[in-house]
Formats: sequence, C-alpha cells, structure tokens
Amino acid sequence: MTEPGPAAWPADPIRTERLVLRQSEARDRAALVELFASPEVGTYIGGARPRDELERTMPEVPGRRPGFFVVDLDGAVIGIVTFDRRAPERPGPSRPDAGEAWLGYLLLPEAWGRGYAAEACAAALGWFAGAFPGEQVALCTRTANDRAMRLAAKLGFTEVERFEAYGAEQWFGVRSPVTPSGRVRAAVS
Repeated sequence: MTEPGPAAWPADPIRTERLVLRQSEARDRAALVELFASPEVGTYIGGARPRDELERTMPEVPGRRPGFFVVDLDGAVIGIVTFDRRAPERPGPSRPDAGEAWLGYLLLPEAWGRGYAAEACAAALGWFAGAFPGEQVALCTRTANDRAMRLAAKLGFTEVERFEAYGAEQWFGVRSPVTPSGRVRAAVS
C-alpha cells in the first residue's frame, strides 16, 4: 500500500468524546502485534498473521506514516484507522483513474460492539476531509461482515459494486467528499 499523499500530519492528537487518534509510538508495538495476530480480527481480512512472524518483522515503531492512526482509549491501544492508496496488483474493482484513498480499520475484539469504530472512523474522515479537501474515500469489506456493512452505511459510504476476491464476495463503496459549503458532491465512479 502507498500513503494517501502529502498532507500535514496532525501535530496534535485528534480527540473524540472517548478516544484519541494519534501517531504510533514504540509503546504501541505489543498491542499492534496482538491486533494483527488475533484470529477474531483476522476473520474477514484473510486470517491472522503468525505472532512469531510479527514479533520478528514489525518495526520498533509500527505504522509511523501519514494516514495511520492508533486508536487509544484511556491510554490503551484498541485498534487502528488507516488511509491508503490501493496497490494496482491487489484484487478489487477496476478503477484505474479513481485515485481515491481507501479507509481501513481494525479493533481488538474486546473493543467491538461499543461504537468505537464509528467514532474513530468519523474522526479520521473529518481529518481526511480537511487534509484533502474534495477528495473521495473508498471502503471495501466482505459482504459477510454485517458489522462493517452497517458501519459503511452509517459513515455515508454508498455501494458502487460487488466483486469476488479472496474466496468471498466483497462490497466496494465510496463516500463523496463534502464541499466547503457543507454540501456533498456527487460520487464519481
């Protein structure tokens, strides 16, 4: 994956009612190993990664780049929110000129069902809209992931297409950018 592009990375963390979205730090490494090694988290993303491999290969400060937010609840990492450009070789919808950033998020299972994903993604999307005015954001998830499908709708993503990849049906949607006047621009597909 490539970064979303040049933007002023938030110098200060983004605070919501319950969460802090911030750059990763060395102290986050153990939680991020746990996140990526979790079989529950891996259910809809192709499976968990082997813990020993993660311990060996994960950098001391993982995910330190624009577009990568650690989601922090009361000083503990509960997940991540990311913005990336889709690599051309990845399976997915054929949109060579679309160029949109793709929103991704993962939360530890103990954080599920409490609205943290919606709160964190909404805050990250707010940052993205300010950093990249007028730019469209895409999201892809398995149709079998009911929670992710509901969250996509809640965040304002609309379906563009469905396709087969990784042995399952995938849902692809876009969120139209908001203009400075607050009006939503029409989606480009």
